[in-house]
Amino acid sequence: MLYSIYSQYFNTSLVNNNYLDYWTEREVPARIDDREFEINAIYNLRPDLLASDLYGDSRLWWVFAERNPNTLKDPLGDFVLGTKILLPQKNLLLPALGM
Repeated sequence: MLYSIYSQYFNTSLVNNNYLDYWTEREVPARIDDREFEINAIYNLRPDLLASDLYGDSRLWWVFAERNPNTLKDPLGDFVLGTKILLPQKNLLLPALGM
């Protein structure tokens, strides 16, 4: 594998050991028990901090954009104070990502 298991590109293959193939999205499963969260001042423009606090690793910042594609079209620029997003639970997310 070219990318770390923490990367959103983990499932994307390498072509001829030279360049990335078409991006293969990593699904973040939607569940009825996902928690709604309103981004507060601490996490304004900082999905990495929220990922670190929730999942123990800041490299999982991209999970929020994958789970909330209609709200976070720009995963960093739209991660602003007052925005409501859904948060996958750690005990369900990590196994779904193969961790």
